[in-house]
Formats: sequence, C-alpha cells, structure tokens
Amino acid sequence: MAKKKPQRRSRKSKSVIPGLVFTKENYIIFFVGLFLILLGYVLMAMGGKNDPLSLTVSPVILFVAYFLVVPAAIIYSKKLSRKSGDNENDSGQ
Repeated sequence: MAKKKPQRRSRKSKSVIPGLVFTKENYIIFFVGLFLILLGYVLMAMGGKNDPLSLTVSPVILFVAYFLVVPAAIIYSKKLSRKSGDNENDSGQ
C-alpha cells in the first residue's frame, strides 16, 4: 500500500477564505471612498437650505462613494497575467 504524504498548507495566505485578502490597492480605494463620504457630508453641511451644492452635488458625491467606490474597494483584485502558452482549458485530448 502506498503511504499518503501529509499535506502542507501554503504559508502565503493565512486567511480562511483565500479570495478575501485585501491588498494595498484595496486600502487606497477604500480610503478614497472614505474621503469622498466625508467631503459629501461637509459640502451638505456647508450649503444653505436651497443651495445647489447641498441639494445636488453632495448627494451625487455620497452616492458615488457609497455605491461605487467602497464596493469597488471590496471587490477589486489584481488579475494575474498569464503567458500565452499556458492554457488550463486544455484537457489533453
């Protein structure tokens, strides 16, 4: 009978779910989103009751920050470039 070799875990990532490790780019995008959120609320507070800055510009900035930039920071991952000769879809048939 063949003996099974003990499996070693990779030491690259200590995450339970390997796809959820944030990189430097993720944190940069996230902090840009936080800055936009802060900017949106400051512009909303600065504008008057009928000021277009507080009625149109700041809600647009907040929308972009909450629904585009922050989720992009969570979802973003660098795509690894593949060499043209490497094809995983080849089944050898």
